[in-house]
Amino acid sequence: MENIIDFFSQYLIHFIILYISVGVTYLFFYKKSSATNLPPGKKGLPFIGETLSYVLAARRGTPEKFVTDRTTKFSPDVFRTSLLGEDMAVFCGPSGNKFLFSGQNKYVTSWWPHSIKKALMHPDNINNSSLEEATKLRSFLPPFLKPESLQHYIPVMDSMAREHLEKEWFPYNDVKVFPLSKKYTFALACRLFISVTDPDHIAKFAEPFALATAGLMSVPIDLPGTTFNSAVKAGKTIREELTSIILKRKVEIDEKKITVATDLLSSMLIDGMTEIEISDKIIGFFIASHDTTSTAITFIVSYLADYPDIYQRVFEEQMEIFKSKEQGELLNWDDVKKMKYSWCVASEVMRLAPPANGSFRESIIDFNYAGYTIPKGWKTFWTVHTTHKNPNYFPDPEKFDPSRFEGSGPAPYTFVPFGGGPRMCPGKEYARLEILVFMHNLVTKFKWDKMSPDEKISYIPSPIPMEGLPVSIKTI
Repeated sequence: MENIIDFFSQYLIHFIILYISVGVTYLFFYKKSSATNLPPGKKGLPFIGETLSYVLAARRGTPEKFVTDRTTKFSPDVFRTSLLGEDMAVFCGPSGNKFLFSGQNKYVTSWWPHSIKKALMHPDNINNSSLEEATKLRSFLPPFLKPESLQHYIPVMDSMAREHLEKEWFPYNDVKVFPLSKKYTFALACRLFISVTDPDHIAKFAEPFALATAGLMSVPIDLPGTTFNSAVKAGKTIREELTSIILKRKVEIDEKKITVATDLLSSMLIDGMTEIEISDKIIGFFIASHDTTSTAITFIVSYLADYPDIYQRVFEEQMEIFKSKEQGELLNWDDVKKMKYSWCVASEVMRLAPPANGSFRESIIDFNYAGYTIPKGWKTFWTVHTTHKNPNYFPDPEKFDPSRFEGSGPAPYTFVPFGGGPRMCPGKEYARLEILVFMHNLVTKFKWDKMSPDEKISYIPSPIPMEGLPVSIKTI
């Protein structure tokens, strides 16, 4: 109840202003789609639609309730809603996931909400198509994520995890896991993407990122005091800081005639991208790699505290690897391949506390799905919440059971924290390595207990422990 009151206190005035300012325009100019047999559902309030209902369900820590209430009432396959001011069809279940993942550029194309574009992208690029931006973003990932590159990152991840725990965990009897995991993953992204290693520089860079990500899925009301307004201001600060880094690196490359890239930033400069293009792309990389991974790490720590027997199995697996290493020897690719049970645990955590809710698309033609017409121009949404806790795909869905992922694992398109099929997140393997390397270092050095066992979880938009997951720690 306190979370709901806080939410209304902060946003009610802005929603009233928004409603008055655009409601009349909506009523005069809104036209119903000419398509027949639209998916069942409801649009909610003018302009706002059902965004408020979605946000409130997320704030309560039950984002899946928004989905399950509507699949029960309207259709288990696809239902209609309105989010972020857009007509939207929410595709449900493994069939819906598969359709959207495999229908890219045939039925649907990438689409980013205006709130994301305005908060993160340079004003000159806001009107670029989401397809164009998504294609560019993915085009720079394969070299960075090829196997030989990933193998090279493992020792870097390991050494940085050791340094992080030595500085941020060992001196204390208790810590807050969530802010520390964000600090670690952000520092790692700075090191690997743009070769920034100075702690003060990283801290200065991290603060506006936190404000920007908090506003990504907010209602786009750009008025002082709103989450969205703070995100827009933070995005501008980030771009200014990145531009300074980019220009310095450009001078260095030109003066030293560097032709072989050592990180993503150098690769983009050598390929001739502009400062604005590079800034937008690197911000996207940071958001995709840092925020979701830190959330996964946080909830792995949480679930391991809740299940000592599972912690013990992870500990035994990781200690076997630890004992095989020489003093000071860093982890390598072969070591990570042995962390099979640990990855089952991480996967079960991401099923129950998915770091990302899903993704949007835009229909590029009228098409039919499950007997309903999806009009051209409508937005579509796939979400983990139609399958991850659905008993049809995961029996006893609230039970924490890593064995679900042993052997052949879940049925295709039911476990989708990284998307699936041809639209699988290209950073999945990077995230897997980052998570497993941190798990190795943590469980071989510490045991811990929750200090607030009944801590509330809110989705903003990823799951967030509202007290930061405080734990008491003991060294092994």
